[in-house]
Amino acid sequence: MRFGILGPTEVRLTGGRPVPVGGPRLRALLVLLLLTPGRVVTTARLIDGLYGADPPAGAGNALQAQISRLRHLLDAADAGGGTAGAVGDDPDGGTGSGTDDDVDGTADGSGGGMVTRHPAGYRLAVPPEAVDAHRFERLARQGRAALVSGEHERAGVLLGEALGLWRGPALADVLDAPFAAAAAARLEEARIAVAEDHAEARLALGRRREPTADLRTLVTDLRELVTAHPLRERPRGQLMRALYACGRQAEALAVYEDVRTRLADELGADPSPELSAIHLSVLRAALPVPGPDVPPAGDRGPSGDLPSAGDRSPPSGDGVTARAGVPAQLTPLVGRADELARIRGLLTGARLVTLTGPGGTGKTRLAVEAAAHGHDDVCFVELAPLTDGAAVPHAVLGALGLHQPGMLPTPGGAVPDPVARMVAALAERRTLLVLDNCEHVVEAAAALAAGLLGGCPGLRVLATSREPLGITGETLCPVPPLALPPPETPAAEALGFPAVRLFAERAAAVRPGYAVESEADAVLRVCRALDGLPLAIELAAARLRSLTAAEVAARLDDRFRLLSRGSRTAQPRHRTLRAAVEWSWDLLGEDERTMAGRLTVFAGGATLEAVERVTGLPDAIDLLAGLVDKSLVEVVGDRYRMLDTIRAFCAERLAEAGEEEALRRAHGEYFLGLAESADPHLRDAGQLEWLRRLDREYEDLRAAMHRAVLPPGAPGFPGSPETSGPAGSSRSLGSRGSFDPVFALRLLSALTPYWWLRGLRGEAAAPARRLLGRIGLHPPAGAEEEYALCVFLAASAGGYDPGLKPHVEAARSILAGLDGMPRQPFALVVQAVVLGLPDEDHHLRSIRRMDRLGPDPWTRALINFGLGYHWWSNGRPVEAERGFEAALENSRSIGDRWGTVTALTSLAELAIWRRDDGRAAGLVGEAMSLAEELGATTDLADLLCRRAELDVRAGDLDGARAGYERAAGFARRAGDPAALAGARLGLGEVARIRGDLTEARACYKAALAGCDLEGHLAEEVRGRLRIALGRLAEMEGDAREALDRHLSVLSGTAWRRNPPLAALAAEGLAGVALLEGDGERAAFLLGLGVALCGASAPDGPNDPDIARVGAGARSLVGDARFEAAHRRGGGLTVGRALAALDRIRAGGGLPSTSGR
Repeated sequence: MRFGILGPTEVRLTGGRPVPVGGPRLRALLVLLLLTPGRVVTTARLIDGLYGADPPAGAGNALQAQISRLRHLLDAADAGGGTAGAVGDDPDGGTGSGTDDDVDGTADGSGGGMVTRHPAGYRLAVPPEAVDAHRFERLARQGRAALVSGEHERAGVLLGEALGLWRGPALADVLDAPFAAAAAARLEEARIAVAEDHAEARLALGRRREPTADLRTLVTDLRELVTAHPLRERPRGQLMRALYACGRQAEALAVYEDVRTRLADELGADPSPELSAIHLSVLRAALPVPGPDVPPAGDRGPSGDLPSAGDRSPPSGDGVTARAGVPAQLTPLVGRADELARIRGLLTGARLVTLTGPGGTGKTRLAVEAAAHGHDDVCFVELAPLTDGAAVPHAVLGALGLHQPGMLPTPGGAVPDPVARMVAALAERRTLLVLDNCEHVVEAAAALAAGLLGGCPGLRVLATSREPLGITGETLCPVPPLALPPPETPAAEALGFPAVRLFAERAAAVRPGYAVESEADAVLRVCRALDGLPLAIELAAARLRSLTAAEVAARLDDRFRLLSRGSRTAQPRHRTLRAAVEWSWDLLGEDERTMAGRLTVFAGGATLEAVERVTGLPDAIDLLAGLVDKSLVEVVGDRYRMLDTIRAFCAERLAEAGEEEALRRAHGEYFLGLAESADPHLRDAGQLEWLRRLDREYEDLRAAMHRAVLPPGAPGFPGSPETSGPAGSSRSLGSRGSFDPVFALRLLSALTPYWWLRGLRGEAAAPARRLLGRIGLHPPAGAEEEYALCVFLAASAGGYDPGLKPHVEAARSILAGLDGMPRQPFALVVQAVVLGLPDEDHHLRSIRRMDRLGPDPWTRALINFGLGYHWWSNGRPVEAERGFEAALENSRSIGDRWGTVTALTSLAELAIWRRDDGRAAGLVGEAMSLAEELGATTDLADLLCRRAELDVRAGDLDGARAGYERAAGFARRAGDPAALAGARLGLGEVARIRGDLTEARACYKAALAGCDLEGHLAEEVRGRLRIALGRLAEMEGDAREALDRHLSVLSGTAWRRNPPLAALAAEGLAGVALLEGDGERAAFLLGLGVALCGASAPDGPNDPDIARVGAGARSLVGDARFEAAHRRGGGLTVGRALAALDRIRAGGGLPSTSGR
C-alpha cells in the first residue's frame, strides 16, 4: 500500500487501485500518523494536532472512534477489499465515543493490523518508503550529496524524481487541521530547496553542452520559481547565469535590477555580495560557464527543521566587517550579569570558549551579548539550519562576506579550500568568530575551529553547543538555568530572583500593567516547575494573554502542549518547548536514548551505582558521559540528574518503548535494598551518616513508596498531575503494573526509622493510610508484623480517624502475640505513641517478655523507657527517673542520638512536672542540640514547647511566644496535627496570661480543631485544652463553665494513669474555688497538685496560674489557714490525691469547705 501527502491525501493499493479515505477528520488523522510512519505518536500529540490547544471535553473518545474507523478502513483495503471507504466516511469528523476494545481490535489492548495501539499512543505500521514525503526526503538528501560531490547527472535524476512526487500543495485537503499549516510549510520549503538544487545540477551540466532546449526550459522553470518567490536570491542568481549562458545578457541584468528594486522597496536592503558579484561579472561579460552553487543549507524532511533559504550575508570585502551577522535584540537581557561577566573574562584569556547547556537555557542570547560589546571585529554564524557538516565551512565563508566559489567560479574551475581562504582573510585580523548551535555538526565545527585557530593568531572563537567541541585548548562555560529562590524565601524577596524577573517582564509585555505581586505564589510555582529555563519561562509568560499564572501552573502537568506558542520569528526549535528538547533527543544514538528514557525512573537523580543497577545497561558510564556532554544530564557531586522538562520528554519516550513497568520494578527493588541496609545503622552510631545518605536518596525512596502504594494513575502517584513536580508530564510512568502488598509493607517498614528520626510522621502516615485502604483488615501472609506497623504509622501523626479502630485492634493483637521483638523494633515505639501506656498488668508482661531478649542496648533502652513511664504513671517519680536515666545510658553507649533525645526529653518532662525548672532547662537544651543534628522536626517541636513552658514560668512571655511559633513551624513541616495543636495551645496560654482573652480563645479553637482525632497524643492535647478553656472561663468570671471544663478532663479512666494531667486539673479546680470565694478549698486543691507532682515547693516556682490563685486564696483566708489547707492536700499520697479528685468528679462539683 502506498500513501501520498504531497498533494491531496491519497492511498493506493500495490496495483495502483485508489482507496477512498473518508471525511476531513479521518484524513487529518491519517496524515498526522503518516508524518512519522512506523513510530508511536502520543495520544496527547494526536489530540493536539487534530483539535488544537483547547480540545473539546470528548476529544479522547472521539480520537478512539476515529482510530477504530481508520484501522477498519486500512485493514479491509490491505486484505484486498479496497471498498471499505464507507467505513471511513465521516464528513463531520466524528464526535462519537470509542472504547479500548473498539480501538485495539484485540483483547489484550496491543492492537493489530496497520494501526497499532501502544501505552503512549498509536502507530501506523508502514515503512517510510511507503509515504511519498519520506521518499522525497531520501531522494532530496541523495541528490544534494551527489551535487556536492560533482555527480551532476545523477543529482539531476534524483532531484527530478523527488520533484516528480509532488501532485500539488502538500497536505492540500487537510490544511484546516491545527497541525497541518506548519507541516505543509516545512514540506514546501523543502520542495523549493530541492527545486533550486535541481536547477543547479542542470546549470552545471550546461558546462559540457551548447545551450539547448534543456537550458531554455530551465530558464522558464527558474522564471516560475522567481515569480513564486521573488525575494529568494539563489534562484535569481541561477536565472541570471542561465540567461547569460543562453546569450541573453540584457535579460540577466534586468533580473538583477528587478530584485534590487524589490529588496530596496520591501526590505530596505541591498542584494547580497554573491548576487552583486554575478551582476558585476555579467556587466563585464566575464562570467564563465555555469557552475555549482550549493548553499550551506539542508533539508530535514517533513518532520524536521528546514533551512531559511535566502538568508542575507554581510557586505563583502577583503575581510570581515565590524559586527557581521550579530543579531540585534528586541528585549533586555534579564538576570545574566554574572554569566556575561564570566564569559567576557574567559575570552580575555582563552581562544576557544564553548557555552554548553540544555536547549532553552539562553546560550545564543549570552553569546550575542558577549559579542556585541567587544572591541574586536565580530562574525556571527548561525549553524542551526545546517544538516550536513560539510556545509559548515561554506556557512562561515558566507557570514564572513567571502565570495563562495560555487557562485562565482574561478577561470580554471578550481575550487579553493574554504579553510585556507578564511585563514588568508583572518590571519592578520583580531576577530571574534561566534559559531552558534554546533551540536548537530559538532565534528565539522570542531575541525573548522581547530584549523582557523591554528592559522589565525588574532582569532578567538566563541561557540554555543549542547555538546563540547572536544578539542585541545577548549574552555567550557556551562550556562545554568536562571536562579530560582530557595523554597522558604519570602515572596517579596523571591520576586527579585532572575527567573521570576524574566517571567514578570515577559508577562508585562503581553499583558500591559501586569503586576507579578498579585500572583506571586503561582508565578513561583511556574518558574520552579520549569527549572528556571528561560525559553520555558518565556513561553509560559506568553500564555498570560489568556490565562492567569495560577491556571498556567495548574496545567504544567502537560507542559509540552501548554508551551507550544512561541515567537513566529524564532528558530523552529525555539518555538515550542517540545521542539527545544526534541532537537537534543534527535542527536542521540540509540543506546543513549535508551539510557535517557530509563533515567527518568529516578525522581531525584541517581548515583552511578544506582544507574547501573536499575537501568541494567552494561556501558552505563560511557552512556552517562555522552548524555552529560550533550547537556541532557547534569552532574551534581556524585549524582546524575535531569531537569524536569527534559525528564518529562524522555519519560514519554520510555513509555513509547514499553519499559516503564520493568524499570519501576527494578527501581523499587534497588531502593528497598538500600532502606533495609540502612535500617540497623539508624539505631547505632552510624545514624548521621546513614541519615544523610537516605536524605540524598529520599525523593526516590518516596517515589518507590508511592508507586508501591497508590493505584497507577491515581492522584498523588509519582508523575500524575498532582505530583508532577519532579516528573512533569512523565505521568506515563506507572500506567501499568500489579499491586504487591508484601513489597509495599516491607518498604514502609524499612523506611520507618528514617521517618521517625527525621520527625516526618506525616510522611509516614500518608502512604500507610493508602496502603491500608488497599489491603483491608486481612494482612498478607508472612507480613503480619509489617501490617501492624503500617496500622500504627497510619495512626501516628497526631491521631487517627475512628474508621481506623478495627485495624488498630488487629495490630495490637498481632504485636501482643509475638514472643520476641518484631522484625522492625520501631513498631513498639510507634505503638506506644499511638496507644499510650497499656494497662498495668499488660505493660509489665510486655516488659518482662522484652527483658528475656538479651543485652542488646537498643532493646534495653526500650525496656527502661517502658519502666520509666510505668513508674511515672503510678506516681513514683524517683523510680521513673531511674528508668529514664538507664535508657539514656543505653542510648549513649551505642551512639543512638534519637534514643538519647528521647531519654533527655522524658527526663525534662519529669523535671517540669516536679517543678525543677533549672534541671529541666539543662535537659531541654542538650536534647535540642542533638535533635537539631538529626533534623528531627517532631522532636524539635515538642522540645520548643517544653522550653516555652519554662519561659512562661520564668516570666519571659515574648520568648515563650517566639518558641511556640517556632514549634508550630516544625509541626507543620512534620505533618503532625497534634504537635501543631500543642503549639497553638501554648500560644493561647501566652495570650491568656497577658490578658488578651479574645486572642487566647481563637488559639484554643484552632488547636481544638487540629486534634479532633483518636489516639493517645490527640487525647493528651485535648485534656490540656479543656483545662486551658476552664482557666479562660474562670478569668472571664464564668464559674459554671470553668468547672465543667475541668471536670470533663476527669471523665473516663485514662487520667488516673496521667498524674501531670491530673495535677493540672486540680490546679484548675483551685481557680474555680477561688472564683466562688472559697480560699481554703483553693489552697487544698493547689496542695493536691503538689502531691500529684511530687514537688517540694508549696506554691510552685513562678507558675503564673498557681501564683495568681495562691495569692488570691491567701488574701481571702490569710497565710495560716492557707498553709494548713495546702499541707492537707499536699500531704496525700498520689493514690489518695487521685481518689480525692475522683470524689470531686463523682459529685459533679466542688465539695463545701465543711469537709476540710
